[in-house]
Formats: sequence, C-alpha cells, structure tokens
Amino acid sequence: MKTSNFPIFTVKSDPSDAEVVSHKLMIKSGMIRKLSSGQYTWLPLGLRVIDKIQDIVRNELNRIDCREILMPLIQPNELWKESGRWSEYGPELLRFKDRHEREFCFGPTFEEVITDLLRQDLSSYKQLPINLFQISTKFRDEIRPRFGVMRSREFIMKDAYSFHASASCLDISYSKYMKAYKNIFNSLMLDFTMVDADSGNIGGSESHEFHVIANTGEDDLLLDDSNNGMNIEIAKEKYQEENLEKIVGKSGMTLKKGIEVGHIFKLGTKYSKPMNLRFTDENSKINDVFMGCYGIGISRVVAAAIEQNYDDKGIIWPKTMSPFQVALIELDSKKNTGIREYTENIYKALKNNGVDVIHDNRDLKLGNKLADWELIGIPNILIIGQKETENKNITLKRRDEEEKREVASEFINDSSLTV
Repeated sequence: MKTSNFPIFTVKSDPSDAEVVSHKLMIKSGMIRKLSSGQYTWLPLGLRVIDKIQDIVRNELNRIDCREILMPLIQPNELWKESGRWSEYGPELLRFKDRHEREFCFGPTFEEVITDLLRQDLSSYKQLPINLFQISTKFRDEIRPRFGVMRSREFIMKDAYSFHASASCLDISYSKYMKAYKNIFNSLMLDFTMVDADSGNIGGSESHEFHVIANTGEDDLLLDDSNNGMNIEIAKEKYQEENLEKIVGKSGMTLKKGIEVGHIFKLGTKYSKPMNLRFTDENSKINDVFMGCYGIGISRVVAAAIEQNYDDKGIIWPKTMSPFQVALIELDSKKNTGIREYTENIYKALKNNGVDVIHDNRDLKLGNKLADWELIGIPNILIIGQKETENKNITLKRRDEEEKREVASEFINDSSLTV
C-alpha cells in the first residue's frame, strides 16, 4: 500500500464538537467524517481498523462453531408486535411507513428477525443447538448522540444468537461465548472487565457486560482488586441503596468508569414463546426453544481502544488493531533516485515478509510525515533518506518511544513488525 493510492486525510485543528479524546483523534487522524448528528462515514484508514477487529471476532466465533449470516436492516413491525416490543421499546426505535403505508423500523437489534428466520426451518431437536452471527450496521435513534462513534445513532455491531433444546444446553453455550469474548478482548490487547449486568429491554434471566476501563466511560462499575464486579444498577439492587458513596462503602470495592463494548444474555424463551419458535423432542413432545444472544459494538471498540491508548501526539494503537504495522517514510527521492530505488527494495521485502506496511511516498518534509504517522498511531515508523541509502541501513522510530535509532536493513525481518 502506498500513500499515492491510499488517501491520508489528517487535519491539524481539533473538531469543535469533540467532547472526548477518541472523537477528536478519530477526526484528526482521518478515520471518520461526520455526516449528521450521530452518523459518520468511515474513511479508508478507519475502515482498516474495523476490519482488523472484525477478523478477530470472526475467528473466535468460528472456533465455537458459530456461523455467519446477514439479515436485513429494515424490519417489519409485525415481528415486533409478536414479541410485544413494538409498544415497549420506546423512541430509540426509528419507525416509518413505506409507500403502501406498511410500518417498518430500522433495526437496533435483531432478536425478532432471527427468531422468525429459525421458525421457518427448525422443527426437530436433532437440529439443535444452532449458533448464528452477523456483523452489520444498526440504528438506534439516540436522544442525544455524543462522543463520536461511542454513542452514535448508526453503528457497526456483531450480534450472535444461540438456540437450544434446554436451559442446561443454553448454559453450556453461554459459557463458551463468555470465554470467546474474553479471548476477543485479550486479542485486541485491551484492559477490560466482565461484570454482572441488568438485561434491560433485551430481557432474559441473566446477562454480563464487557467494559473497557477508561476514565471517559459512561458506566459506573464496582470492581475488586482483580477487576471483577458488577455495574451500578446491579449494585443498587444488591445493596438496597441509591447513594453511590454508600454503595461503595458497603461493597468494599472500587468505583471505576467503563465503556461497554459487549453484552451477553440468556434469553430463555422470551422471544421463542410469543413467536412460536418450537421443536419436537425425542419423545415427540413440542417445546419452546431456549435462546441466548451476544453482542459486541465493533465501532465502539475502536473509540474505547483509543480512550485507553493515546498521548499528546495522537493514538497509540495496540498492534492487533493498528491499520498498519509499519509506516515506511521515503525522503528527498526527487533529488536522489537512489533513495527511491532503495526504499522500493525495502518496501517489497517488507511485503514479502508478510508485514502490513504503508509506503509514504508523498512530497512532504520529514516533520510533516512523522507527525501524521504518530497522530495515526502506527507502531513502527521506518525512515529512509540520503544518509540511510548511502549507509544501507534504516532509521527506526517506535510509536511508544521518544528517540529514533539506526538499525541494519536486516531489521525488516524482525518479528516485532508483524502481529
């Protein structure tokens, strides 16, 4: 990849409407651009981060035999009326009519659609369990969109659903998803916690939230020394107390802020019963299907990662999420064709070694290029100019280090340059 065919849209000034660091840095680094309140276009740089996260999520879900599908964003109101949520969900559900005066909504969540899908083909216990997921755009008509993509109206989310013949089978799958989620957030190299949670308008008998620990988080968490605990809603129920200070005192835990990036639910028969999703068991008896659902806010993970990883120069990406592993800066090649040739050789060698590299061949000064890549947050910056070309070496600048240093050209084989 070269900057001559991969546009870099960095800006120097802070956006006037940015309230949190992630929003500011995502705009300045050229990851997103605002369309309207709570809606953003993902530019090439930002979309590469989204893709990295999605790859990790897909790999972990495939390991637990969860298969990918894609459902329509627009949902007919009949399904929501069957479940009872058409009148319960509230104004966050954006409703509209088509030209035939039929009512629809933009999907904020997909329990009704997936239940309808399964009832068309599921009939026997021999088909269970079934695990399906999708990664798609959702829409929730937030009353006050804020914090950039962290609380937007339109967002990218992974939602998975499991279907079972019994509550005990659901329990087994729920544990598998819980482990998969921990693997996902560990692979993303984030400081996170899982807490007991309230099921909210999704419903069900039990749920857990996954939070990235960050001072800018909107959620209050009570955590012990191992970062285990509960969200504040559960704490209020447990300690029969509304006052936050008293709850902290009673619990003996520490109050921390979190950004919710995942939520898993044991739905039981909440949707299968009213929507007649049933199966015939081995004794020819008809039963309601037990369900679970499991969400990860893909676009929110991007913002949460930045809230944990930045400095005064810009983003510091965890390696597994970075849009590129290496930014290769070429300097003064118009003055010296040997620089272009040497840089091209290094670039090709990096690519052959499986390094995710962007070759910066823009006609800019070193200071401008270096500032861009430190703002964007690439882990490794390699610089080649006249001195490096003559000495057949490379100047290395790690994103998390202050000083540059010269390294031999063989450094391109170093394992630190790959994920």
